[in-house]
Amino acid sequence: MLRASRKTGLVFFPAYDWAVSPTHPEREERLLYTQDQVQEEGLLDVPGIVEYRVRPCGLDDVRRAHFCVPDEAAVTTESHLISAGGCLVAADAVMNREVESVFALVRPPGHHAMKVVHGNRGFCNINIEAVMIEYLRDVYGIGRVAVVDTDCHHGDGTQDIYWHDPDTLFISMHQDGRTLYPGSGFGGETGGPNAAGATVNIPLPPRTGEQGFLHALEELVMPLLERFQPELVINSAGQDNHYTDPITHMNFSAQGYAKLTERLKPDIAVLEGGYSVEKALPYVNMGIIMAMAGLDFSHVKEPGYDTEYKPQPEDITNYIHRLVAELKQMHLEKGLPQDPRKDGEIISTQKSVFYDTDGIQENREERLRRCRQCAGALAIASSSTRGHSAMCIHVPRNACPACQKQAEQWADEAAGKQPVLIQDRTEKTYKVL
Repeated sequence: MLRASRKTGLVFFPAYDWAVSPTHPEREERLLYTQDQVQEEGLLDVPGIVEYRVRPCGLDDVRRAHFCVPDEAAVTTESHLISAGGCLVAADAVMNREVESVFALVRPPGHHAMKVVHGNRGFCNINIEAVMIEYLRDVYGIGRVAVVDTDCHHGDGTQDIYWHDPDTLFISMHQDGRTLYPGSGFGGETGGPNAAGATVNIPLPPRTGEQGFLHALEELVMPLLERFQPELVINSAGQDNHYTDPITHMNFSAQGYAKLTERLKPDIAVLEGGYSVEKALPYVNMGIIMAMAGLDFSHVKEPGYDTEYKPQPEDITNYIHRLVAELKQMHLEKGLPQDPRKDGEIISTQKSVFYDTDGIQENREERLRRCRQCAGALAIASSSTRGHSAMCIHVPRNACPACQKQAEQWADEAAGKQPVLIQDRTEKTYKVL
């Protein structure tokens, strides 16, 4: 009798009432075909595969990860809260040891949602992985977490949220930002002054196939994970690297995704992108589920694979080998230089963020306290073309006294001039002044 060798949970939420538009690929059909395929193949009848019901997350869950401007109600719908809540269900199942791993097949997606949220960008309103990570930290005391993002688009939102966090290793394998939205995720983006090396970007060229992804995984990703020793590995499991995806230019197959998942062994996988709704998603998801459960996935193959799939070209292989060798030297062999600035120095940066889905332009002025004791106090003065603004102050987990004092000073200076949002992860509180 067929039985999962690794007990695996599944969480489904197609979000029937949320879509970018009725004909946009980001609509409920993205998951309906997968649900049908899973049922037709009888996966839910396999001992060791368990389906969980979703529940919405609360606004306090969102506030652990985000500053929503002007507030959470203005930038989320019930579907967004249920999508994030499905990830919390996955977290509970793993932490309570009901299963060894969980795949949260939920939408809307989230990895383009940054720390400050004014609306929808890249089909994302709130970052469902970040909401889950901060829940895991507050509820279960989890510290070091690794996020491996295999979506075709750079996970710029997750990178933004954890840019200054040395306890979150963010690794993104994606199509080179010179050729695809959001135009970021280059090798030189390695983390903020207090978290150098905690961000790793692997920008792969168009036409990369499983050979290239698996080479990057074996030569760079797995050694980084071994060195970092995370308590949990989370896979942002976007599937738009598939060779039939209509909005990308990569060359991955269902077998490739299954092999990557088998090697990575994520504790929790969370669906992100993937817009070949009929030709790819049902088969890629089947491969991922079977790999997570330790089942034989060798027969999983998308229609037309034998006639349509083309192996990775030799010039792409050579390029990837050079790229990975350079990144290995940077992150594993030579190492990154530490920021030379002194403790207590305030580092200011300007940032402009475009919300492509909602047509919003956000301007930020960010101030970070350089600190070798903690992740550093952070203040973000954010305003958007919708007329909303706020001073967003972040106190990191386990903040040192000096960073707590700096955050208080920034809050006092801004009080009465504009809305002040204080996200204190040391005290586990969120205040609006």
